[in-house]
Amino acid sequence: MTNILALGLSPRQGGNSDILMDEFVRGAREAGAEVKVIFVRDLNIQGCLECGGCDETGECVIQDDMDEVYPLLIEAGRVAVAAPVFFYGLPAHGKALVDRCQALWNRNRLYPDLKRPDGRGFFIGIGATKGQNLFEGLTLTVKYFLDALGLPLTLDTLTFRRIEGKGAIKDHPTALADAYKAGREFAV
Repeated sequence: MTNILALGLSPRQGGNSDILMDEFVRGAREAGAEVKVIFVRDLNIQGCLECGGCDETGECVIQDDMDEVYPLLIEAGRVAVAAPVFFYGLPAHGKALVDRCQALWNRNRLYPDLKRPDGRGFFIGIGATKGQNLFEGLTLTVKYFLDALGLPLTLDTLTFRRIEGKGAIKDHPTALADAYKAGREFAV
């Protein structure tokens, strides 16, 4: 059975990226995957202090809700991330989670045999503007987040531009079906 960790990085509950993640997860579960969903807005995660505490151990010295997230990140064979665009980047809480994975990057540097070359990543992005480079920053950040987890840098994506109001993604002619299909395919 495929083990997927789905991370919702939006600060807004029930927003467009949450709606897409719900459909993605539904598709993955119906295809037989075991999916754990985490919404970062529900967690208390401090930002990385760049203190070097994880340099020699691969373990972060900060004690907060990341202590519960680290084992899930380590165990997941596949990771899906859903996020809205905030100034061409990830929302702050989501970026804090990514930054705190410096500890896992160090863990994989110290113990290279822990890397999971057969793992996969998926990014669902949504943004209000139509900018040509709208998802470049997020996609690059998510790729290197996967690298910190010991997963390959390859990343499947599903992105939507010009979607702004809460729930507006429901008016898109194919978005929900696309997310569902993507979840089913990611689970295989």
